[in-house]
This record gives sequence, structure tokens and C-alpha cells, in this order.
Amino acid sequence: MKSIKRSQIASMNIQYKYYPFLQFLEDTLRCGISNIEMWGAAPHFYSEDMTYHDICNIRHEIEQRGLRLICYTPEQCIYPINLSAPYASERIRSLHYFEQAIRIAADLGTDKVLVTSGTGYFNGSDKEEAWKYAVDNIRALGEMAENYKIKLVLEVLRKDESNLVYNLNTLKQMLIEIDQDSVGAVADTIPMALAKETPATYFSVLKEKLIHFHFVDGTPSGHLAWGDGVLDMRKYLLELSKYEYQGYLTLEITDGRYFINPKDSLYRSVNQLFSVIDEG
Repeated sequence: MKSIKRSQIASMNIQYKYYPFLQFLEDTLRCGISNIEMWGAAPHFYSEDMTYHDICNIRHEIEQRGLRLICYTPEQCIYPINLSAPYASERIRSLHYFEQAIRIAADLGTDKVLVTSGTGYFNGSDKEEAWKYAVDNIRALGEMAENYKIKLVLEVLRKDESNLVYNLNTLKQMLIEIDQDSVGAVADTIPMALAKETPATYFSVLKEKLIHFHFVDGTPSGHLAWGDGVLDMRKYLLELSKYEYQGYLTLEITDGRYFINPKDSLYRSVNQLFSVIDEG
């Protein structure tokens, strides 16, 4: 791979949810990765429980190991976080949650916060309103993020997670309506594959708006360690190289089968990625 480098790979702590955060950091170092994306949830880092002292301690643990925090991703795919919820109380709670995430990201020393659109009712009865709520709320967060020198990255979800942003076309349309330089796009190989899309189609449509990747295997569903699914890693990396992608590729390994032994899923994925990258 002429343009994709080992230094673009990042690990994520979500499959370490039953292990100490420091073990995740140590395992990341030992497998040769220098970047992490932090999933913000208990027991590692739930924002509503964190004091400023706690945040500073986490930043210290990351930086003293020579690791770089490339994105803060607060948990947001489960109740009660939904920027497009039908109830004002839930939307307000969600907006405050992401406002806090932006402040925390600045304190942690990273420049990106991942955000999702949320969802309306799956029967479509409130879809137009839900779409408007998502656009208005993400635009407001984008204005705040700009003041903190933070880039919001909007991620596509699966169709069973959102009826708003679930493929390339809906992602493009929401970014057009938000219309802010401080809001970019995240591609995730799982919803991408489920929609029969590829990195090349994302780049051809989004161009410079595409600034981050969640890069995992799948069947095509699931967020699996590389080698446990059917996705074509080599093809994806070649497409990323063709478009001279300079951002990060995060191993967002979430399937429950890895919770008992998360280190194995991380190491196997990294070894396969490095092997293909080094061929170039």
C-alpha cells in the first residue's frame, strides 16, 4: 500500500469494556499501534461521571505512553441519547451531552468528536421532523465545535439503528443541509457493506468531507476482527490508497464474542492489516 501507513491505524476500547482502561492502552502499545479512538462509556469514561481531575488523569495516561487520541466517541447508539428524538426533553438532554463531549474532547487534547444523527420512529410517522431536528442540532453543535477547534465527524449507521442517515446518499444530504466546515464525515465499513457501497464510492461523492474511517470486518453485519468476516480488506486498502486517504482507520471491534479476550481480536486485526500494508 503506497499511501496507507501503519501510523494511520487506531485501536478502540469498546471491546475492552470488561477490562481496565489501562490494559487497553498497554495492549495497544504492545501490538504496535500509536493511536487510539476513545469510546466514552462506563466503566472507562462516562462523561457525566467524570470530573476535570479524572479527565486530566486519563489524558496523562494516554500521553505518557506516547499514544495519540485521534477521536472522542461518546456512547450514543442506545437510549437516552438521540438528537432527533420526538420528545423535546430527550433532544435537549442529547444536545447537552454532545456539548459536554466537545468540551471534554478539548480537555483531552483531541480534535475530533464523533456524532450520529439519531433516529425517528421506524414507521416513518415523524421522519420529516426527526430529520429537521438532527440537522438543526448537529449544526448548533458544529458552531460550538468550531469555537473549540474541534471537528465533528458524522457517522452513517445501519438501517436497524437509524432511519435518517444509513447510507451514502442520506449522509451526503444531511451534510449538505448542515453546511458547516466544522462537520465532516465518518465511513464505517459495516453499514457501507450492507448498503453495497465501497470506500471508492464514498470518496467519489464526499471528497474532502470524508475525514475518518471505522475499519472492521463483517459478514457483512457485525463489527468483527479482521479475518472473522467476508469483507475484502485488500480491496478497501487499495481504494483508500488510490484516493490518497490521510486520515485514521479505527478498529471498532464491538461484537460480544470478543469481550472475554479482547486482546486476541486486536492483535489478529493489527497483524493482518500490517501484513497487507507492508506489502506495498
